[in-house]
Order: sequence, then structure tokens, then C-alpha cells
Amino acid sequence: MSASGGTKAIIAAFLANTGIALTKFIAWFFSGSASMLAEAVHSVADAGNQLLLILGGRKARKAADKEHPFGYGRERYVYAFVVSIILFSVGGIFSIYEGVEKLTHPHELENAWMPLLVLGIAIVLESFSLRTAVKESNHVRGRQSWVQFVRRAKAPELPVVLLEDIAALIGLVFAFAAVTLTVVTGNPLFDAIGTLMIGTLLVLVAVVLGIETKSLLVGEGASDEDVEKIEQAITAGPEIERIIHMKTLYLGPDELLVAAKLGFAADQRLLEVAAATNVIEQRIRHAVPAARVIYIEPDVYVEPNQPAPPTDAIVIKGLE
Repeated sequence: MSASGGTKAIIAAFLANTGIALTKFIAWFFSGSASMLAEAVHSVADAGNQLLLILGGRKARKAADKEHPFGYGRERYVYAFVVSIILFSVGGIFSIYEGVEKLTHPHELENAWMPLLVLGIAIVLESFSLRTAVKESNHVRGRQSWVQFVRRAKAPELPVVLLEDIAALIGLVFAFAAVTLTVVTGNPLFDAIGTLMIGTLLVLVAVVLGIETKSLLVGEGASDEDVEKIEQAITAGPEIERIIHMKTLYLGPDELLVAAKLGFAADQRLLEVAAATNVIEQRIRHAVPAARVIYIEPDVYVEPNQPAPPTDAIVIKGLE
């Protein structure tokens, strides 16, 4: 996985969630807290999600073959989408189910100090995990706001880890408040409400992740900033008269396809067009390194309502 994939943030989140899940299950076993069980399942889902992101990164590195001539870069999008489904089902729906169950069948907490202690430790550990994700994201975020970063990032791993960590931290606060209110009032209703809040939070985060990764799966083009850089690179020299049209598509988080029809002078020879095309491709790759696959179609631009140049003359000149 490339640096933009945030491998360090994924590993930090996996280690934190694995340790936190184990302690939460122990605390749930001795206390019977529904909020603690919901948080334990949430941490297990998060740890599994991090493994899926790592697996997606490994599969995306496979070399292109006959069946997949553009490579396997979108494997990372597929696994990120699977993560959103798991977070929705295993994390969110289970927590809501458990909350409803505790509302209909209340259960008094036992050893209430244990879940409070575990939740306090978990909040500290999750904060360190979120700090790592924020630090790694800042390396690639640039001047974008956090909302823009999540919506526009082409590498799905960092936005996924960021949203998971934020949801985990907020969920821990919900659980801590719910258990505290249950202990103070002696009413297990608060524990059930906390579980429902955790489940609702996870469902909302999962929906956001699903929407964003679906867009990447369907196919997104380059950002406006990169499109402008590519256009400037194409027109920076005297090789062409104008860009007739251009399209871009991300084949993977770090691989951009650029296809452009360029208007050359009608009297240019074939060797001149070929040499000019190579120069233009070099400028594009220098301006936007992610533009690794470039297809340029030479053409002759004709203004609307004007007669086209004689094609037979163009063909003859090209063969000279």
C-alpha cells in the first residue's frame, strides 16, 4: 500500500481496537452492561475492518493481466465498501438490537466500576489512535477542510480510519455517560439508551462511508485542481492548437487515466505529431504524477459552421 493509504494509521487503529475489544468483553462479562457489549462488538468490527483495508491494499498491488489490463487498483475501493457494510450490520444493527433487548428486558449492572474503568482506558487509547490518523491525514490533506478531505480523497483508507476512530471515541463517551447514569440512578434504562445511541451513530457513519466509497467504485475523475494542471501541461508548448475534449478517471487511488483529443495543425507530418505527443505526455506526468495511463488522440479542430480540411490531403501528408 502506498503512503497515501495510511498504513501506519491502519496498524495503530488495529492494535488499539484489538486490545480495547478484549477488555470490553471482559468488562461486559462481569457487569452485564449492554453499552459495554455494544462497544465490544464495535471494536471487534473495527479491528476486522482494519484487516480488510490491509488486505485490499495488498491485492491492489497485483500486476495487470489479460483479464484486468488496467490493474487491480480498485480492490482498495471494494474492500473499503465492504468495511462500510460490516460497520452498518455488525456494529450498528447489532447495537440497536441489543439496546431494544435491554429496553424490554432490563438488567441491573454488576461490578459497575469495571466498565467505567475500561471505558476510561479505552477513551485514552482511542484518542491516541485518532491522533495518529489525523497526523497521517495531514500529510496528504493539504488545504482541504476535513469534510472536503473525506469527500474528495481518492485513497479510501485514511477517511475510513478517521471516521471509525471518531465514531469509536463518540461511542465511548456515550457508553461512559450511560453507565455512569445507570450507576447513579440505579435505572438500567440509561444503559439501554446509550446502546441505542451507539448503534445509531455507527449506522450513520456506515452510510456516509458507503456513499463515498460507492462513488469511488463507480468511477471518479480528477479533482478540478488536477484537471487544470493537466490542461496547462497540455497547452504549455506550441505542439497543439487546442484541447478538443478531455476525460479523466481514477483506476485506483494512485493511478489516473487521462484521455484527450487534441487539435493539431492540419499540415503536420505523422512523425511530428508522434514526437509532440510524447512531449505532451511527459509534461502531464510531471504536473500530475498520478497520471500514469495517458491516451492522446490527434485530430484537427474545425470551428462550427466551417468546412473541414480535405482529409485526403491530411492522409497523404501523414504517409510522406
